[in-house]
Amino acid sequence: MILIFINFIRTFFLCLSLAFGSLLAQETLEFQVDPTWPKPLPEGWINAALGHPCIDSHGNIMVVDRQNITSEETETSTPAAPMMLFDPEGNLVSYWGETNVVPQNIHGCSFDSDDNVWVVGNNDGIAQKYSHTGELLVQIGSRGVVDTYDGAAIRAADNTIDREPLNSSQQGFFFPADVAVDQDNGDIYVADGYGNKRVAVFDESGRFLRQWGRQATLEETIAGTGGTFTYSLHCITISNLGLVYVCDREGLRIQVFNKMGRFIRNIWVKTGNASLPDSRGTVWGIGFSPDEEQSHIYVLDGRHEKVHILDHVTGEILSSFGRPGHQIGNFTVANGLTVDPKGNIYVAESGTGRRIQKFMPVTD
Repeated sequence: MILIFINFIRTFFLCLSLAFGSLLAQETLEFQVDPTWPKPLPEGWINAALGHPCIDSHGNIMVVDRQNITSEETETSTPAAPMMLFDPEGNLVSYWGETNVVPQNIHGCSFDSDDNVWVVGNNDGIAQKYSHTGELLVQIGSRGVVDTYDGAAIRAADNTIDREPLNSSQQGFFFPADVAVDQDNGDIYVADGYGNKRVAVFDESGRFLRQWGRQATLEETIAGTGGTFTYSLHCITISNLGLVYVCDREGLRIQVFNKMGRFIRNIWVKTGNASLPDSRGTVWGIGFSPDEEQSHIYVLDGRHEKVHILDHVTGEILSSFGRPGHQIGNFTVANGLTVDPKGNIYVAESGTGRRIQKFMPVTD
């Protein structure tokens, strides 16, 4: 009974803090695309499918590129670097990464408090930590080896995988999608992700600490059972209050946990199919408004190629922007989202979209 009461008090004060912040914050609900961002890439470079972007302490934007350009494009162009750092004005200020060293199908990134960057790829079983100048500092796992009985897995065209996940490795992963860094102590939280169905936590040196999560049954998907995941844990981030937000993409929800893995609540984004699971899903990327209370959550809805602005307390969709298409301000396979300290939203596209766009708050 005492534990239940303590959890109730914690939840009450969390909601009270968020509600009070919503009253104080004057965050915009409208955004407009910046057609000048980013600046052109170096001569001959061309983007391929992009993963989740991330922001360093200076407001620079890291763009991760899978380099999977077509054979025709190789006749005239060179793949862009796997990791590219753009300043707030859109200039390419640094880049690094070797094709045969970085995670295969590079998919997510996150900076620590020292501006080192962690990256993962959803066709691999590793996580890597690079310095701000591109030096490889730490690697968890072995490239090309995943958390199955024989370390192997092949993803078919329909996204099915030919090996059963063990969901348990303390030395690696199975197709992780994203990573978030605890700014207080450097621990990393990996959304592991496409093969496994868990959040795996390691310290800054790569030592395993803990994990939670498993494959959801159909009944658990429909009920929104905490700690069970439908298909892909597509993104992960940590709030100012130290809570871990995980994208259960095909389950149409954000699952919120404390850092030890205790389930707090669901934030549903039920704009997808009438029945669950949704084959494409609605929660592909998430970020927060820059006010201290983070009164709004920005959700990238890949099914509808939109960004929704949610009230953090209620989960209500307050406004949205974007639409399917190839014109500026439209999205094609919108894959990942990040927010800079000024409240600008950056959306990266995978598939045939292959670009990143900046959306600026509209102020009176």
